[in-house]
Amino acid sequence: MRTDPPRTIVVLAKEPVPGRVKTRLTSLLSPEQAADVAAAALGDTLEAVAAMPGEHVLVLDGSPGPWVPAGFDVVPQRAGGLDRRLAGAFEDVCARYPGPVLLVGMDTPQLGPSLAAVDLAGQDAVLGPAEDGGFWAVGLREPDPEVFLGVPMSTATTGRAQLERMRARGLQVGMLPTLRDVDCPDDARAVSRMVPGTRFARRWRAVSRGDDGPSGARASGVAGAPLCR
Repeated sequence: MRTDPPRTIVVLAKEPVPGRVKTRLTSLLSPEQAADVAAAALGDTLEAVAAMPGEHVLVLDGSPGPWVPAGFDVVPQRAGGLDRRLAGAFEDVCARYPGPVLLVGMDTPQLGPSLAAVDLAGQDAVLGPAEDGGFWAVGLREPDPEVFLGVPMSTATTGRAQLERMRARGLQVGMLPTLRDVDCPDDARAVSRMVPGTRFARRWRAVSRGDDGPSGARASGVAGAPLCR
């Protein structure tokens, strides 16, 4: 059976700086602790990507540091909303590395097995839905800014809107497994239980001091914090 994995895998990420990443975790953690958790999740993501064949690129909002593994090409993120940053990432990466590209975020440290199974055979694109209504991965054979521009991002229907846009552009889209993003404490608890041996899970356990609140319900925040959604 013919398989066709992506030739280039991209991680779209922010530099893990306190106050700029994982701010919804600060309902429970300090900004510094939240940034530590984000750094751990990013580390797991980069490790999983590095284990895949092909080219590896980090499209980064911020400055790279010693935490960037060897073998990653670092490309600066473009300015603008997420739709423009996604479009720009595909354009910039494909200009350097022609061929199919898969892009993932930094919020799913459990992505390793799903990443290894990505196959573009017979498809123009792939999309990995997230439980919160967004998506954790998107892959394209050819860059097309119109696939992303104007799609409403960071909403409960972003994944569906993105899929509809891709299909409207005439793309055959394969669906990847649904994963849970780590955005708020409930997410962090749930994902750390799924992958207890990751650096993310170890760091979460350390900074949350054994906090073991409910991981399934998303109906309430902590101390009046915004809902986890």
